[in-house]
Amino acid sequence: MTELVTDGLGYWARQAPDRPAIVFDGSDTVDYRTLEHWTDAAARAHEARGVRPGDRVGIIGGNSLEWVVAAIGVLKLGAVVVPLNDRFTPEELRYLVDDSGPRLVLTDEAHLASITAALEGTAVDRGGLEDFTKLRHAGGDPPGRPDAAPDDVTQIVYTSGTTSRPKGVIFTHRSTFNLIADFAFAEPALRPGARIIYVLSMSGAPGLLWHFLHPLTRGLSIFYERGFDPATVLKRVAGEKVQIMCGVPVLFEQMAARPEFGGADLSSLELATIAGARCPVPTIEAWLAKGVLLRQAYGMTELGGISSLNPPEQALKRPGSIGRGTVFNRHRVVRADGTDCDPGEPGEIIVSGPGVTPGYWRNERAYAEAMRDGWFHSGDLGVKDDEGFIQVVDRLKDIIITGGYNVAPSEIEAVIGEIPGVAEVCVISAHDPKFGETPAAIVHATGALTAEDVTAHCRERLAGYKVPRHVVIQDVPLVRMASGKIARSRIREAHPELAEPPAPQR
Repeated sequence: MTELVTDGLGYWARQAPDRPAIVFDGSDTVDYRTLEHWTDAAARAHEARGVRPGDRVGIIGGNSLEWVVAAIGVLKLGAVVVPLNDRFTPEELRYLVDDSGPRLVLTDEAHLASITAALEGTAVDRGGLEDFTKLRHAGGDPPGRPDAAPDDVTQIVYTSGTTSRPKGVIFTHRSTFNLIADFAFAEPALRPGARIIYVLSMSGAPGLLWHFLHPLTRGLSIFYERGFDPATVLKRVAGEKVQIMCGVPVLFEQMAARPEFGGADLSSLELATIAGARCPVPTIEAWLAKGVLLRQAYGMTELGGISSLNPPEQALKRPGSIGRGTVFNRHRVVRADGTDCDPGEPGEIIVSGPGVTPGYWRNERAYAEAMRDGWFHSGDLGVKDDEGFIQVVDRLKDIIITGGYNVAPSEIEAVIGEIPGVAEVCVISAHDPKFGETPAAIVHATGALTAEDVTAHCRERLAGYKVPRHVVIQDVPLVRMASGKIARSRIREAHPELAEPPAPQR
């Protein structure tokens, strides 16, 4: 028997039972005592449906207290949470279901039709998230404690790589505790009673892992928003004296663009991190004028979310830097032969640390390719300076990060390539004022093809955020390198209009 990832919640329910654990959408407060009992009731409900240790339980839905309660209930049984992307099509969801093999999938009413279609022909049980609302004040004994081991799987989080098929990143009790402990030593803002805000989807590592298990283990209070609205979040941070906010750059760009930004009191923010893309220096400067340092972070799902964070004193001196690792995470920049690059020489960023995923679900081959000699190969291109600070200069995998979601260009290219008259296609990133980045498709067509034809086809096959918002049709071949590969970087350079971000207001 080992410690469980839910033990932190139980500790604070005893130590500080009346402290707010979650404040949902600014009005619904759940204290630690209530959350502990509510999730106990959820665990008993799962058990009654036949869920046992090691079983996978998929969860799909918009942000809600019921999503979190159902997930923690799964973990209390020693079962495995599989967050499902609430923007996926039935076809995309079916792949995740087939790959993870859940015993049960829980859905809210808004996603019932899509998950019903995805589960057609399977024996997977289906339940409603709304059913957990009535368990909020249920009594009864806690569920029996499972006989867990440190390396038992607790979550499978699917993330897109360079191929069209997502990979299931494994989290265990051990790897989760490791990433929590790593940041305990260097970030004093992450302390009991501190206030943290979360505004993104629950389908990735930033959700249950980083913004719930992490702060609940530490005894923080989580301001959990139904979604991101810049005016609402700005008001919440200022009015509730939020101390911690982590997000992609576009969140901070949109908040800085609000007319009320200049008069907002943001002095409570002690830790503000940006990840997923480089943040424009003007945005960093706009927040600095408010007394808030935006610190560039680096990580990915396979690295436990964050594996490096730019120190406060480097936020303006080296605004593009991701730092030099954490207490236990080490980073190198290497050549193709594995030798270390010289300062200023671009190479692949590789990472070693206790929070690195121990594997991909049912995909040992992919893990062996990524994890070599104890180092995880990120696929990101970086440069290290004379003092060891790293800057990410490009993504070797060419992932597009739109609104916090990872999108593989190759997946979109494969779908567009099915259209009659498409000779070749290259999908690149375009700036988007709302989502940070968005896919743009450059299409070489040999027949009468319109941009509307392309987007209509994509809407039938892909989640909405994967559908290109920009489609450029041309009747000449795409530029290629000497190797015959499409010259993605030169195509980007040929379309500078797609990469221009607006300047933030002060």
